[in-house]
Amino acid sequence: MNDVDVHARRAVEAVWREESARIVAALTRHTGDFGWAEDLAQDALLEALAKWPGSGIPDNPGAWLLTVAKRRAIDGWRRRERLAAREPLLGTDVLEAERSDDVPELGDPDRIDDDVLRLVFVACHPVLTPQARLALTLRTVAGLTTEQIGRALLMSVPTVQQRIVRAKKLLAEASVPFEVPGRAERPTRLASVLQVIYLLFTEGYAAAAGEQQIRPDVAREAVRLARQLRALMPRETEIDALIALMEFQSSRFATRADADGLPRTLAEQDRRRWDRSAIARGREHMERVDAAPRGLGYYGLQAAIAECHAVAPAFDETDWNRIVRLYDALDELAPSSVVRLNRAVAVSMADGPATALADVDALRPELADFRPFHAVRAELLERLGDRDAAAAAFIAAAELPGNDPEGALLRRRAAALGSG
Repeated sequence: MNDVDVHARRAVEAVWREESARIVAALTRHTGDFGWAEDLAQDALLEALAKWPGSGIPDNPGAWLLTVAKRRAIDGWRRRERLAAREPLLGTDVLEAERSDDVPELGDPDRIDDDVLRLVFVACHPVLTPQARLALTLRTVAGLTTEQIGRALLMSVPTVQQRIVRAKKLLAEASVPFEVPGRAERPTRLASVLQVIYLLFTEGYAAAAGEQQIRPDVAREAVRLARQLRALMPRETEIDALIALMEFQSSRFATRADADGLPRTLAEQDRRRWDRSAIARGREHMERVDAAPRGLGYYGLQAAIAECHAVAPAFDETDWNRIVRLYDALDELAPSSVVRLNRAVAVSMADGPATALADVDALRPELADFRPFHAVRAELLERLGDRDAAAAAFIAAAELPGNDPEGALLRRRAAALGSG
């Protein structure tokens, strides 16, 4: 593959990451068929890979892909002898700006003109299994590859592929409409929608793969969707909790990488550069959560942990004991080896690295292929003075899937400990 082909492929991958949700959502609105819309978008990607190396990358790649996909839809309708009924719908500009945070007019609280939020609700339809909902939405809304989805959900690539294909087939068979469901149906889909939005944010906060550690545009889209969701369901405090969590974590974006683009730990970040307005917004949402009678839920507990970090004047002044208690509550509510790994980090700060290392080593059977497991273990070994074992753990972490800046930092830290 020559340099022109490589450049074109990277451009295609980038535009898919940035525009896939809007392209698929717009096509779904016009075709009425979620599965066909995603297939049309994929066909347009293949055409871009074939043409862009010779013709050059267009000024508006997203519009180019959508135009090609629309043309293929017209061809499909022509073959089905339904063009006359559908063609007028395709004359509109479907890549309209949808990044406004405006809430619906007070006179009509159920009106949300947001194709991407509709797409999320469709992909989270109860006809699908929870894992299928996540896989399908991460593919279409976050623009992740099946490999990245597999890593995010701890599933094999063939399993991800099968679930996405099956999910699209089930949605087609059930004739699921492209719309935000009515008030009575929304609560049954809320947990899945919240999970998808947070996974979308997580991809922006710490990319699953690629040359970037942080994708702020993806994180902002997740926050925007959550705010639109709150406009639909203002009494659901778990939505406030999720917004608070994302605001607290977003506040650190400016300090999460050094001048070389490599990650900075919480201890290394300059807290004077944290976004205080984001922290203030997060605390406003947490006030609503704390005022709710039913106590903290899944996102409320995570937001409370993030708030501990956000309000601590310095890393050494963080209330680590409270964070450990919050992780205990979170693991009781939703048991997870990843939660226990994060708890071990807090334990290492509250009680020392030796206690935490025993907790981490107990998680090896579940997390042996998870990069953060080895990275945390390396940190603890380094703090205990076992330089050789720490270096080996850093190398083991670097060799596992993840984004490139993280891998580069892990190798640098191994080299600093004396490992080749």
